[in-house]
Amino acid sequence: MDRSGLVEAVAHKAADGGGDLSLEQVGRVVDALFGTVDRAGALAEALRAGKTVTLTGFGSFHQEDGEPSLRPGKALNEFVHGEVG
Repeated sequence: MDRSGLVEAVAHKAADGGGDLSLEQVGRVVDALFGTVDRAGALAEALRAGKTVTLTGFGSFHQEDGEPSLRPGKALNEFVHGEVG
C-alpha cells in the first residue's frame, strides 16, 4: 500500500465510524505523522530525540543499534497471524 492507498483506507475507516474527513485532511495527518521527503514527521522527530513512540496494541517505534525499528504489539501480531478479526 502506498501513501495514497493509506490515505484512502484511513478516510474510509473514519467514515465507517461516523467521521467525515476529506482525503486532504487525512493526507495532512499521515504526512504529519510519517513525514514527507521534505519534512520529518512526528514519528521521525521523536526517534531522532531518542524517544520511543508506543501505540498500545499496535507496537512501539524505537531505535535499535541506531536504526529505526518497530516492535509489533500483541493486537497487531494477533491480527496479522489471523488470530482475531
